Amino acid sequence: MPADLAAAPGRLPDLRSGTVADLRRVGINPDFWYPVARSRSVRKEKTFAATFAGERIALYRGESGTVYALEDRCAHRQIPLSMGVVEGDVLRCCYHAWAYRGNGRISQIPYLPKNAGRPPRGVRAYPVREAYGLVFVFPGDPRNADGTALPELPEFESAKHKTMTFSRTVSCHYSFMHENLLDMNHQFLHRGVVGRIKPTLLGYDASPDAVEARYLFTHAGGKKNSGAGLLASKSVGGTSSPDVITIRTGYPYQTLRLVPENAELPAFSLWVAYVPEDAEQRTCHVYGLLMIEKPPVPGAIQLAWPLIRRFTERVFAEDRMAVEAEQRAWDEQGEDRNHEVFPLIMDVRQVLRANGVPLRPRSGPCGGAALCTDHALAGPARQAEPGAGS
Repeated sequence: MPADLAAAPGRLPDLRSGTVADLRRVGINPDFWYPVARSRSVRKEKTFAATFAGERIALYRGESGTVYALEDRCAHRQIPLSMGVVEGDVLRCCYHAWAYRGNGRISQIPYLPKNAGRPPRGVRAYPVREAYGLVFVFPGDPRNADGTALPELPEFESAKHKTMTFSRTVSCHYSFMHENLLDMNHQFLHRGVVGRIKPTLLGYDASPDAVEARYLFTHAGGKKNSGAGLLASKSVGGTSSPDVITIRTGYPYQTLRLVPENAELPAFSLWVAYVPEDAEQRTCHVYGLLMIEKPPVPGAIQLAWPLIRRFTERVFAEDRMAVEAEQRAWDEQGEDRNHEVFPLIMDVRQVLRANGVPLRPRSGPCGGAALCTDHALAGPARQAEPGAGS
């Protein structure tokens, strides 16, 4: 971490010169836990093909119910192990039936002659955990996995909240997504859904690995979607307190919370991770958990659920249209020509630069424009998840 990041308390350096690295060429840091599938997509005794930044990963759930994550290739002929067959807690390649334990080691080669040379030991296994209805893998240095915490989401476990899960692919660099959520000055984009919203930045704090902003939302007119009203504090939390929303990029995740006055838990909160799919990291998979406080009337949340889902899907669709257009402009121009004027976004860009890792070109020894780490693997895009929303 550069020493000058701490030079100005509460504010990161203003790096607007042409010497600053193009953020869209910065890879996400693999030394964190990243969701790569919904738990329900990895069925018992079945496989699921996932990816992280071009690394193909074969997930499978054994007979015991445990989920394993292996490099998605057989050490023999490089056939994807995600095409294989689960037997007990072992994954067997569909081609020559080489069998792999959950730790990646080969447990059987059915036809191996006694006088044959030493076969390969196996393939890479990833640390894997299940939480919040998601399957997380640790694609970085496995020695760092135990010391790296999963995100803490107390609202997910709260009986007072109900969770809506999002799983969508967006064709843009993950940094565009961080900027989109943190910069609430784009509400004009959503005028057809939320009416005229006036966001006022109350203040923000910045550190080497996080930026947290507080906004006051005022409805200035226009028709407001009924689903938006159900998410407002006066409708969900049973209070008429102002809508003060806190948005935080705490690398590598992002959160949005609306906490009414004198409340212990938020009226609603959003946790989201943007997981690069391709090696160039121009496509990311968005995993989001929207945790909504249940109204005091029993069963009301079930009645409101379709309206809230419709509202959030419309907002997401508009945001996706914008960020994908930004990515197309970057692709056409070959560089970041943005002229940013909002200090908050300048600071979050520096957080993403400072905590990310360089990407190597396609000809680099990492293979296939992969991350510059010792654990990089190359491969095509991931399998689409069935049932993306709930």
